Amino acid sequence: MRICLLTYRGNMYCGGQGIYVYYLAKALNSLGHEVHVMSGPPYPSVPDGVRLHKIDGLNLYETNGLSSLGHPLQLLRPLNLYEVVGTRLGMFPEICTFSIRAYMRLRSLVSKERFDIIHDNQTLGYGMLMARTLGVPVVATIHHPIFIDMIADLAQAKRLVTKFRRTLFYSFLIMQHLVAKRMDRIITVSQVSAEDTMRVFKLPEHKVRVVPNGIDTAIFKNSNHTDKEPNSIVMVGNTEDRKKGVVFLLKAIQLLKDDVNVKLSIVDRHGDYTKYAPKLVAEHGLQDRVAFTGRLSVDELVKRYSVSEIAVTASVYEGFGLPCAEAMSCGTPVIATRAGALPEIIGSDGAGILVPPADPAALAEAIKRLLGDESLRQRMGKAARKRIEESFSWEVAAKKTVEVYKEVI
Repeated sequence: MRICLLTYRGNMYCGGQGIYVYYLAKALNSLGHEVHVMSGPPYPSVPDGVRLHKIDGLNLYETNGLSSLGHPLQLLRPLNLYEVVGTRLGMFPEICTFSIRAYMRLRSLVSKERFDIIHDNQTLGYGMLMARTLGVPVVATIHHPIFIDMIADLAQAKRLVTKFRRTLFYSFLIMQHLVAKRMDRIITVSQVSAEDTMRVFKLPEHKVRVVPNGIDTAIFKNSNHTDKEPNSIVMVGNTEDRKKGVVFLLKAIQLLKDDVNVKLSIVDRHGDYTKYAPKLVAEHGLQDRVAFTGRLSVDELVKRYSVSEIAVTASVYEGFGLPCAEAMSCGTPVIATRAGALPEIIGSDGAGILVPPADPAALAEAIKRLLGDESLRQRMGKAARKRIEESFSWEVAAKKTVEVYKEVI
């Protein structure tokens, strides 16, 4: 089968969408399928045997400037002009412009490559509607409805002008609602995500399929040769995303200041992109307890999970929760919220501790309890690794995804 995977941002450092495409492409290729990845910038590395098609894009949220335009005359191109103006107004036009550029590339490739399926990774731009005219079925993965991001974002915005700007940013949701209803199938990565997707997008149940993400357990594992750093906690995620709940984790750390000398490592990007969490750290006077690692390689990330005594996922919502599952795969005890799909990942066999979302006091109590009980941490780490090995596999995810492809073909 010839498969074309689309993602408007393909680099794994951009978040779960890049990780999803990389490992799904790798697993599909291992099953003998011919896989093409079509990505906007920042571009990904792709697994051996997978072909990458780079789609031009200005990537204005990454570059924070117009350097990617090259020559000023590039502004005369309608998509470039729309992307520049939309970004300056506070909108997020990237997914729309990527989808249209991807359609134009697909139009030139489809007769030559003869794709059997086009698989969109939560772009849901107007270009995906145009792609359906090419005679190839189009399915889309919705990790979770972005409407939930908007609700979490607005809930944490303090000023009316900030709420207005964030509402303008999420104006692309109108487009996604129109497009999602017209895809041949929708794939979601958890049962709770499927229920939320059907509710938000008003989709019939027969069009939605659940295919949980996988974890590469050969990579994400604890080598047992690394000593733990005392009282160390790790959080992995895009802290600019308000639904990741970094504000609640930092409040929990503040509550523990007089009891436990907690050391928190936040794995996120450095530089101008990351402003929200450093500001919160300063406001709560936690500079001596919180460190930002910046981007880590996969090997460095595995080591960070392995040396940490606890991994925390404080999200107010997760469609799946890859960092939680990665930490579990490394045998690191996890504290997570009862939010979104996190209870599905942790299960009920002692593989982690669940606390209410947006509750710093409950989070602080769980951290204090777990840091004070080494035997509990060891039991939990072993149970976590076992659960990931038994329940989450990219090979299984790829096989189930192919079943969805076959339905619409």
